[in-house]
Amino acid sequence: MLHKKPSFYFAAGGILAAVLMVTHLQGDRPQPPPPIDPPAKPFEASLAASGIIESLSENVAIGVPHAGLVTEVHVQVNDRVGEGQPLFTLDRRELVAQLKVSQASLTVSTAHLQRLIDQLTRLKRVNDPRAVSEDEVRTREHDVAVAQAQVEAARAQVEQHEALLNRLTVLAPRSGTILQVNVRPGEYASATPKAAAIILGDLDHLQVRAEIDEQNAPRLKPGRPATAYLKGDTTTPITVRFVRIEPYVVPKVSLTGASTERVDTRVLQVIYAFDRTGDRPVYVGQQVDLFVDTQPEPSITTVATAATAQAGKGRL
Repeated sequence: MLHKKPSFYFAAGGILAAVLMVTHLQGDRPQPPPPIDPPAKPFEASLAASGIIESLSENVAIGVPHAGLVTEVHVQVNDRVGEGQPLFTLDRRELVAQLKVSQASLTVSTAHLQRLIDQLTRLKRVNDPRAVSEDEVRTREHDVAVAQAQVEAARAQVEQHEALLNRLTVLAPRSGTILQVNVRPGEYASATPKAAAIILGDLDHLQVRAEIDEQNAPRLKPGRPATAYLKGDTTTPITVRFVRIEPYVVPKVSLTGASTERVDTRVLQVIYAFDRTGDRPVYVGQQVDLFVDTQPEPSITTVATAATAQAGKGRL
C-alpha cells in the first residue's frame, strides 16, 4: 500500500474546513426582534392602510402672483394668522412708477375734458345762430364724449395698476398656523417653484389622508370606525372620525419605505379627522398606520332573533 504525502492530508483538511464553514454560514440565524413592536389590530376584522397627517381641509400651499424679488416676509413658522393678513411682499417699485404715470394721465385727461365742457357750455349760451352753427355745437359735443371716454380709460388703467400693486402683498386666504416658510427677503420667487413659498394649515383640527390599495377598496365601507397609530408609537391609539371618501383612484405617491411596497399601485384616498390634544405631540406630515373596521354590522333580523332568544332564556 502506498503511503500518501502529508500535503494530501493538508488539502483534504482544508476542503473539509471550507465545507463546514459554508454550512455554518448558511445556517438559519435567529431573527432579531423588531426595534418597535407592530401595532395590534383593534378590530376582529380590519383593513390596514398607511396615511399622512394633514391640517383640516388640507394644507394650503401659498404661491406668488408672478415671479419677482421678495422684499419683506411678514410671518414666521408657528405664527397664527387670520384671513386677509399679509404674509410676504414682492418688489413694488416698477408698478409704483407705472401707477404714477397712469395717475398723471388721468389728471391730464380730466383737465382736457373740463376744458371741452367749458367750451361747449359757452357755445350753447350764444343765442345767435349766425355766430354759432348747429354743426359746430354737435362737433363740440362729440369732442366731449371722446374726452369722457379717454378719462374712463385712464381711470381704468389707474385701477388696474392699483390692483396689480395690491397683488404684490400676498394675503392669507384663511385663518391658520404657518407650517413652513420657504422665502426670504432678497430671494427671487418663481411662479413655478419646487416648493411652495409658504404652507398654511389648521393645527387645532387635523385629518389623516389614508391610501387604500385598489384591490382592497371594495372592502371599505363609508362611516366605519377606524383607529390610527403614529409611526414609532404603537401603544397609544388615535380614534378618528370618518369624513369622506375621495371617489377617484390615483397612483400611489406617499411611500412608506417598506421593501414590499410597489410604486405602481393605484390607491383610493379616504379622509378621517381627529382633534389634537395638548398632552401628545402630533405633527403635520407624520405617517400613521390606519385600521378600518370591516366587521359586518348585524342586520335587524339578527338583532331581533338574538333579543328573542335572550327573552326566552329569561322566562325559563
